[in-house]
Amino acid sequence: MSGIAPRPASEFTSYDLTADVVVVGYGCAGASAAFEATQSGVDVLVIERSSGAGGASALSGGELYLGGGTPIQKACGFDDTPDAMAAFLRAALGPGADAAKIDRYCEASVAHFHWLVECGVPFTPSLWDAPAWVPPTEDGLMWLGENSWPFTEIATPAPRGHRPAARDFGGWLLMDRLTTAAESRGARVRYDTYATSLIVAEDGSVTGLVARSYGDELSIHARHGVVLTTGGFVDNDVMLAAHAPRLLEHTKVSGGTDDGSGIRMAQAIGAGVRHMSAGQVGIALVPGMAARGVIVNGGGQRFINEDTYPGRIGQAALFQQDMDVWVILDEQAYEDVPEPQRWGVRPQHVAGSAAELAELLGIPPDALAHTLSRYNEHAARGADPDCHKSARWLRPLRPPLAAIDVRAGVRPPSESGDRRGTGASVFTLGGLHTGVDGQVLDVDGTQIPGLFAAGRASSGLHAWGYISGTSLGDGTFFGREAGRSAARSR
Repeated sequence: MSGIAPRPASEFTSYDLTADVVVVGYGCAGASAAFEATQSGVDVLVIERSSGAGGASALSGGELYLGGGTPIQKACGFDDTPDAMAAFLRAALGPGADAAKIDRYCEASVAHFHWLVECGVPFTPSLWDAPAWVPPTEDGLMWLGENSWPFTEIATPAPRGHRPAARDFGGWLLMDRLTTAAESRGARVRYDTYATSLIVAEDGSVTGLVARSYGDELSIHARHGVVLTTGGFVDNDVMLAAHAPRLLEHTKVSGGTDDGSGIRMAQAIGAGVRHMSAGQVGIALVPGMAARGVIVNGGGQRFINEDTYPGRIGQAALFQQDMDVWVILDEQAYEDVPEPQRWGVRPQHVAGSAAELAELLGIPPDALAHTLSRYNEHAARGADPDCHKSARWLRPLRPPLAAIDVRAGVRPPSESGDRRGTGASVFTLGGLHTGVDGQVLDVDGTQIPGLFAAGRASSGLHAWGYISGTSLGDGTFFGREAGRSAARSR
């Protein structure tokens, strides 16, 4: 991580490698940038620090947040508009979300869906209609909180989680099709090559970069531009301590290479950053259990509607409750979740009354008893005046009662091992300040010539909120924008 200071172009009389556009990082944003740059008729070189493509994108669930009336939405019986999609995202992605990027993204979402299909990404025209992190089916559409309060008061609900046709985690399928598409159109790829610093001309424009491969230094000339798609910085504890300390000491969601290197290289030449303290929190609970029960904090109080997007629950749990949270349910609530969807989760505590359960959890007995009594009273009438959970999931909870400690950890059936820890799995949302066309902006908001960024290396759609699919959707869409912009630069 040393040596990020820029290198002057005057230092180089020749280069080891040359291309019109150099893309750094080969996840979904890098593959999309490479594709679009090649489509513009320029020579493209992708460098990737690992020995293969994919990064965090390949390890993800594969959801892409798309809407506005895609063929999959229509096939499942849903009408949607770009305006409704934008209204939801502006609310869900938190204060400071980039309105210009959201508008651009939503207006072009249907076209972006068709681009993905043209790249070979398959989508099944069916809906998964239950709370889940990753559905165990090949259903091509899922809800991601659009049908939960407060979003039902903001825009007409429509499911927008578009999933490649793969059971469980589908990021690998998305990356397979994107890299195949990019390389079939002529993008060159060099693996095991780690970018260390940018090369800058006297006028401040970026003309290339320096990298290392198997211990050797390489100079790489970019005739038109450099596109940084190097990921976030969750794997860099020094950066976390400086910018997002609440994300320290939790399980990291990454491919192990999100060290912030691209962000730091750009900062070294004056690039601005945005929302560096923001992060997403995956909470270790089964969404189907949470929706059927209640979630309480260490004071025995509910603090969010349990049927909302589970990542929103995770952010509230970490940032507001310091992960001191429990899922409370009864036997019917547990049994109503199909066994394959329970991911092997079992309650840690069972008791014959709310007061007894509270004693086991170290929660004030009267507080938990009052919370459940009030919840049951209103649930019997199909109402939730406190947290506004949908009537679909409301039912009085009857003893015996059980509690699940999210800090005990959860793993999908496809994984093995213990994930005991804090109950939170995190990644960063902040990054380089970029325009809607992928240009990296300096601290004054002025474009840095020759430098572009997309994916988690940049500050994309998000601010202090997150919805699954907005990383892959944002990364592929603005990766394309950055690739096109770099190709026509200079």
